[in-house]
Amino acid sequence: MRQTIELFADRAGERLDAFVARRLAERLTRSHAHKLIADGLVTLNDMPAKASHRLVRGDHVVASVPPPETPALVAEAIPLRIVYQDNDVIVVDKPPGLTVHPAAGHPRGTLVNALLALCPELAEIKGTLRPGIVHRLDKDTSGLLVAAKNEAAQANVARQLKDRQVHKAYLALVQGRLEPPEGVIDAPIGRHPRRRQRMAVVEGGRQALTRFRVREYLRDAYSLVEAEPLTGRTHQIRVHFASIAHPVVGDRVYGKASALVGRQFLHAWRLGFRLPKSGRYQEFESPLAADLELALDALRRA
Repeated sequence: MRQTIELFADRAGERLDAFVARRLAERLTRSHAHKLIADGLVTLNDMPAKASHRLVRGDHVVASVPPPETPALVAEAIPLRIVYQDNDVIVVDKPPGLTVHPAAGHPRGTLVNALLALCPELAEIKGTLRPGIVHRLDKDTSGLLVAAKNEAAQANVARQLKDRQVHKAYLALVQGRLEPPEGVIDAPIGRHPRRRQRMAVVEGGRQALTRFRVREYLRDAYSLVEAEPLTGRTHQIRVHFASIAHPVVGDRVYGKASALVGRQFLHAWRLGFRLPKSGRYQEFESPLAADLELALDALRRA
């Protein structure tokens, strides 16, 4: 069943197809938005319109959007390092390059597919492409992630996350000498006003707090930092350090590529939460991934 979505233009002069794609970026590409308009499934002020029509601020746009495709989930024998598991949760050390959950057009080869092979009971959590997933790591971020094995455990850990009772700490190598050596970055995060696939520090964004402490300065050109996100915004650590002119090394989105390492230097090294059944607080640690350790060794020898 199609969903009717009502929107109001917030910029003057923007093309209709660009506006629909921007406002529905989670569901549509620009080409999809263009096709919806061509098929008469988008109206402008209750009238059909061309994709190239330039909007006036306040224009009323209604889009009839098809439901997202839900591909069947498939169990796959993808190797994972298991740090801990019981009847309710499993903690894994995610390698870099592994996407956490399937999406339209990418139904296989993800952490969820690997977890389904290890924990077939996850298949009983219905109605989602993310069974058991309560938090995510970017594809190129390595380290600790907890997944739930049943709906009760999923709700329990999700509630801990919402109440900020889950402790997550990352190791990041950032550009430059970060001073002062410890503090809190307090800057709101929202969608980038022009590049909608990115996040940015923006006025009116959602509150975002990142506590940091410099663990080591390297050649006065880099800082190895422990970063603790006190809120859970998308790309929070990467956006926050880029916003203070110390982007994460190797971050091609918010910084630049690096000869030191082939991905962003970001590793989820510590994770703590209360086990759903007992309520006992448990904390786990992960050694720095091999490629990141090699990058540090190269800097220390230079």
